[in-house]
Amino acid sequence: MFFIFLVIAYLLGSIPTGVIIGVKFKGIDIREHGSKNTGATNAYRVLGKKYGLMVLLADVLKGFIPVMLADIVGLNGNKLLIIGIVTIVGHTLSVFLDFKGGKGVATSLGVFLYLVPNVTLILVVVFIIITSLTKYVSLGSITCAAIFPVLVLFMPVRESLDKKGIFFVSLIMCIFVIYKHKTNIKRLIKGTENKI
Repeated sequence: MFFIFLVIAYLLGSIPTGVIIGVKFKGIDIREHGSKNTGATNAYRVLGKKYGLMVLLADVLKGFIPVMLADIVGLNGNKLLIIGIVTIVGHTLSVFLDFKGGKGVATSLGVFLYLVPNVTLILVVVFIIITSLTKYVSLGSITCAAIFPVLVLFMPVRESLDKKGIFFVSLIMCIFVIYKHKTNIKRLIKGTENKI
């Protein structure tokens, strides 16, 4: 059962929603425009608000659904965490895109919205505030990634989850998301980063 869910999680995470929505509704492959990223931010810039929000919702659901279904059938603890991680890996290293993909922020949001909703909702508020004030989506994402492990460390998590496991995963996600934003960080420092 666990192995089956790992396969489902990876394949679901791998669905290139940004590419599919761009091609289907606008005839545009977002990999050829803007930052060339397949995620919601580039979709927002290239395809417009409506389709950008569609990609965002789809990518969040890609993260939410596998862990929710796994929890419903009785998988818990570190197994849920691993399923969540595999989903995020699928998004960033999609089998349908020659193992390329997005930066994993929206899909991570979906995973952790189910696993640690209290922490995730705080991160959403922080993201909205920072992005609204600075107009830099990347800065909002990087900041949330940085404070994610801190919030997990000091806030309660559901009993069925291993606190140490969640903290370790949040730390890995922090490093991963910041690493995926390394070019954004360089542009932020130079003052050449794209705004919304």
